[in-house]
Amino acid sequence: MPDPAQPSGFVSLVSAGPGDPELLTLKAARRLAQADVVLFDDLASGSVLDHAGPGAELIAVGKRAGRPSARQEHVNALLIGHAQAGRRVVRLKSGDAGIFGRLEEELIALTGAGIAFEIVPGVTSASAAAAAAGLPLTRRLTARRVQFVTGADVTGHLPEDINWAALADPAVTTVVFMGQRSFPVMAAGLRKHGLPGDTPALFAEAVGHPHQRLVRTTVDGLAEMMRSAEVTQPGLILYGPLAFPVEPGPSGAGFPERP
Repeated sequence: MPDPAQPSGFVSLVSAGPGDPELLTLKAARRLAQADVVLFDDLASGSVLDHAGPGAELIAVGKRAGRPSARQEHVNALLIGHAQAGRRVVRLKSGDAGIFGRLEEELIALTGAGIAFEIVPGVTSASAAAAAAGLPLTRRLTARRVQFVTGADVTGHLPEDINWAALADPAVTTVVFMGQRSFPVMAAGLRKHGLPGDTPALFAEAVGHPHQRLVRTTVDGLAEMMRSAEVTQPGLILYGPLAFPVEPGPSGAGFPERP
């Protein structure tokens, strides 16, 4: 039970964006500066944490496939414990917190403990990847729908209940999160359900970070790349009616100097 003599704490579930601190929202930066405690994911670290106040306690609670990770129950307990101690807590999540970020488990835990909270939305890595590649996620005549899907279930494998008809729809831009390991199997299923192997595809690795890499290819080409190359950085897969334009300018370059 919370101590009624303790001041009431508060949790801000803050979206860190894809990694570039300039893609933080003003509200996200302000909450970081105000926080007493910041619980951050692996992908929401680095220079983004420079916005935290000098007295903030920084606690890494990242979860990465195939690596030692903080259990969700431990993260929930930290959120509740610090809030019940009267602290302003930021739970910093990469991308947009509501997209494949296990946000629901933390909301349930906070609600059950009677902890007040807010959700601060942010730039999803899907939008950042498309922007870095100079692509729109929708196209007026050929891509009237966008779908975000996960390429891994709780076991790390391709989910068994995939809607293949939706994923193989040639008039949709599809973004696959956490799909590097399972994409060769997914690509075979897409071809089986009618999606041509030469459908344009993009692999966006470490989006928003200095070592960002963009690979423009096809569904078949990407499947072969995933089979033959070890991918160590987190990445996104986009495929569908993508119109690859001339390479955009470097991210963060800003306006050119006037003569």
